[in-house]
Amino acid sequence: MENEQDKEKTPAEKLVERKERLRELHKQRQEARTQNHQEVIAEDARKKLPNNWEARKRQAEWLLAEEKAREEAKQQGKDYERLKLLAVSATDAERIEKKKRKKNPDLGFSTYEAQTARQYNRLVKNLPPRDMAKYEQQKEELGDAFYGGPNTILQGLVKDKKTSIDNMVTDLEQQIERRKKYSRRRTYNDDADVDFINERNAKLNKRLHRFYGEYTAEIKQNLERGTAI
Repeated sequence: MENEQDKEKTPAEKLVERKERLRELHKQRQEARTQNHQEVIAEDARKKLPNNWEARKRQAEWLLAEEKAREEAKQQGKDYERLKLLAVSATDAERIEKKKRKKNPDLGFSTYEAQTARQYNRLVKNLPPRDMAKYEQQKEELGDAFYGGPNTILQGLVKDKKTSIDNMVTDLEQQIERRKKYSRRRTYNDDADVDFINERNAKLNKRLHRFYGEYTAEIKQNLERGTAI
């Protein structure tokens, strides 16, 4: 049917139809060329942006969205922090908490016992047994005495190998070197009260004051005045 309609058209009509097709193709080509040019310009602009631009953009969008949500909650008389916590699932909360603990496993100074336990675990982790079979054998033979309880006499119980002693000495030397690197001189305040005998003692006093200062302030003042009973 279509071929018969084409046969019925005059040459002039066919010429007009071809010109219309050419104009449409030319229009589509121009549109494609314009789009390609725009893409090239956009790609060049993206290449000139910083490497972390996408992350910064996402962070900016997140901050704007959070500010908007905070403002809406304020207008409604609601606590935004509480609403945000209610929207967090138990699985996400546990994942966030694990990430925080992994990022900063050291919770700081709480008690001397906890500090000693953390130091011991760190040293044990740095000095794993080289012969696990021998380690398990000793644990089985010695039983509770293997862990060195308060009633255990360690002298002569286990004879340490020379390699184990050398490993311990090497680790101690590394601890001393690390301590030297982290030790730095603090600025001295001439107006501050001198209640220490050296820098290490000053650090200890500051740490004690941070946790127990409010309970011992009166005792310290009485001792300085000489009126303590």
